[in-house]
Amino acid sequence: VCGNTAMQHLLAGWPVAQLGRAPFVAATREAAELPARSLGLAVGRGTALYLAPSIGGFFRGDPVAGPPPAQAPGGVIGGAEVAALLATEAEWSRPGTTLVMDIGTNTEISLVRSAHGGEAQLWSASCPSGPALEGGHIGCGMRAAEGAIERVAVDPDGHLRLQVIGRGAPVGLCGSGVLDALAAFVRAGWIDRRGRIVNRAGADGRRAIRLAVAAGDRPALDLEQDDVRAVQLAKSAIRTGTQLLAAEAGVAEEAIDRFVVAGAFGAYLDLDAAVAVGLLPALPRERFLQVGNAAGLGVQQMLASVERRARAETLARRCRYVELASRADFQKTFLTQIGFPS
Repeated sequence: VCGNTAMQHLLAGWPVAQLGRAPFVAATREAAELPARSLGLAVGRGTALYLAPSIGGFFRGDPVAGPPPAQAPGGVIGGAEVAALLATEAEWSRPGTTLVMDIGTNTEISLVRSAHGGEAQLWSASCPSGPALEGGHIGCGMRAAEGAIERVAVDPDGHLRLQVIGRGAPVGLCGSGVLDALAAFVRAGWIDRRGRIVNRAGADGRRAIRLAVAAGDRPALDLEQDDVRAVQLAKSAIRTGTQLLAAEAGVAEEAIDRFVVAGAFGAYLDLDAAVAVGLLPALPRERFLQVGNAAGLGVQQMLASVERRARAETLARRCRYVELASRADFQKTFLTQIGFPS
């Protein structure tokens, strides 16, 4: 099993109160093997549940010299990122610089520098991006299900073109549709570079862009000013994480050779829209790789192979956790990424 730190703690029955306040200390960062039936799982007697190791905020001169202490200061990145690293090792083990990103409510990113004949260097960080990119905190947001708007474009004559999951009537806007809509509206001049909706208003006079009119018992769908601001905060958090993690590793964003986008949301993300709104850096498209549920693949490998479990534990110990908010340049970088690229 892998998940974020809180999920793994709740499943195991470990205390979680300390995860909600600084310095966010985990009960343990090591992998754990527990009796599955003791956790209430209806499985065969004697079945063990293996919890993937986590990446934590502990620094030493030699990051591979033995296991870290169980309780270490600083934040912790859950086993899902370790599983994603395990699954994508064929990509980041090649010479060069690779960034692995799993976009979600809590976006986790790892940067890897590999060289011929040498051990790869790994840095990891967590970006509290919130649910806006998955349809949460959006007035008409919804998950990617039938009726969700997943693609948005503006014709040269100013008419909207919508692509709806299931090809039926639109009932909401999912995460990929949110980014598409923002990118299209910025290009069309309906949203300015600061994120302000321009010369558009909803039925009650608030700044809003009408996506779909009311029909029958279906209400009208509007993208409102507060929705735009929520996405700006999310994308700024993620882009700030990318920039500062690269800086921590001593590389520039443009020097990233491979950008691996993982997760369910990442699988459906339109890369052009993501670059247009500033969520991802403007790298050549051939450097991006969308791999889907990498954490799911990594946890399958751990289930099937003791050797892959051992490798996951090694990766977790070798990753250098970076607390981005403690950097002196965090606030300035975050603010510079709020707007949309020109």
